Amino acid sequence: MAEQQQQPMTAAPAGKPGPLNDNDMNEWKSRFNDVLGRPGEVVHSRSPEGSQPWYTTLFGCFSPIDLCCMTYCLPCVTFGKTHHRLRKDGNLAGYEPINTSCLLFCGSGCFGLYFIPMAMQRADIREKYHLEGSCLTDIALACCCGLCDLVQQEKEVAHRVQTGGAGAVAGVQQQYQAPAGGMAYPEQQK
Repeated sequence: MAEQQQQPMTAAPAGKPGPLNDNDMNEWKSRFNDVLGRPGEVVHSRSPEGSQPWYTTLFGCFSPIDLCCMTYCLPCVTFGKTHHRLRKDGNLAGYEPINTSCLLFCGSGCFGLYFIPMAMQRADIREKYHLEGSCLTDIALACCCGLCDLVQQEKEVAHRVQTGGAGAVAGVQQQYQAPAGGMAYPEQQK
């Protein structure tokens, strides 16, 4: 038998599907270089005054259960999905579960540095939708509550895409108010 020659693995061209995409790799490289070029400024960054609160809560990560289970078993897929929603297509057109961002997350996790891309993505979400927070909060959440953080990011971006990026929350807009006469038991009939 003739020996088969192995061809070196290369990233998929920008227009062709595949787990590695040159455009994504260049984008991540540019983002890392930006952060490394101004570390003090990035670490001390905060959202501006008047920023909106997050629509989803951090500990609302058990609902929906399918997203919770997926994130628990394969956090890299949720990370890549959120990245695709945030930077490519909010409706997930062209999304592949195994993508450059997913593989970046896996690779950084092998070295215990998973919190870096997570914090960077959370900062991007905060910036894009004018949400409350700071870099130090982003890092702390990624380190201490990583799975809840990933679910919150995905739910937040999905919600913002559905509402057209609007900050307004659909539904009831005021808090519960007690009736004027207070609460009372109904009268018992005898």
